[in-house]
Amino acid sequence: MQLVTFTQGSSTRIGIQKDESVVDLSQAAPDLPTDMLSFLEGGDAMMQAAQAIQDSAAHYAVSDVRLECPITVPPMILAIGLNYRAHAEEAGMALPKIPMVFTKQQTCANGPFDDIYAPPESEQLDYEGELGIVIGKKCRRVKKEDAENYIAGYTIVNDVSMRDWQMNGAPASFTMGKSWDTHGPMGPGIVTKDEVGDPHQLQLKTWVNGDLRQDSSTSDLIFDCFDIIEFISTAFTLQPGTVIPTGTPSGVGMAIDPPDWLVAGDVVKIEIDKLGYIENNVIADPL
Repeated sequence: MQLVTFTQGSSTRIGIQKDESVVDLSQAAPDLPTDMLSFLEGGDAMMQAAQAIQDSAAHYAVSDVRLECPITVPPMILAIGLNYRAHAEEAGMALPKIPMVFTKQQTCANGPFDDIYAPPESEQLDYEGELGIVIGKKCRRVKKEDAENYIAGYTIVNDVSMRDWQMNGAPASFTMGKSWDTHGPMGPGIVTKDEVGDPHQLQLKTWVNGDLRQDSSTSDLIFDCFDIIEFISTAFTLQPGTVIPTGTPSGVGMAIDPPDWLVAGDVVKIEIDKLGYIENNVIADPL
């Protein structure tokens, strides 16, 4: 089941995408919440109610609605750095012994087909295609063997990064380099874990202007999805709707010789098996 947030007319609500159509949950199941965060906070009962009506007749074609960021304001975005073996190799860095965790501010969350701003303050704008975990239940100190029980599903994330800000040596450089407005496109929806199956056998591809830049499998993750949840939840209580981008594979613009940074006019497309794709135009920051 692929859960989506969409706008139709002047109203934004949630639904189930099936191929090129959308079942509007506000019509098919009026008792359910109309926003994704409230839906996820409802836990198993909400998910089961949605599954019960997922085969209902569609209300709209995808082309007739606007797909929004699945969780418009995630409670937290907790990202993992340097988490693919080949990416560590291209960066010339040793494999980390524990997950490298940083935060992206919730205000960077962006829609699956919305524009990415290229701010004038940076000359090193980069892309990072990533598998994102979406937490479905409040949890703390989760054991690895239980981690899947707390996952609602998975989504695609572009961890857009301004390398000159990220690498400037300041204590908050990762936060400042990765949290600018629009620098967290995700979607197109949340595909439930039962439909994804093993999240560690998914092919991930990123194109820039049609040029294939990243082509890897989540089997190359250093710390898998369940390792990550165990590690992070030791310190943080994870809320429903928390998004955890799990790291990017090799092929980022920074690693090209010479580096190939994103500029206004570029188009970035990221595709992951079973999750679909997101595609975003890069435009000059409208300031």
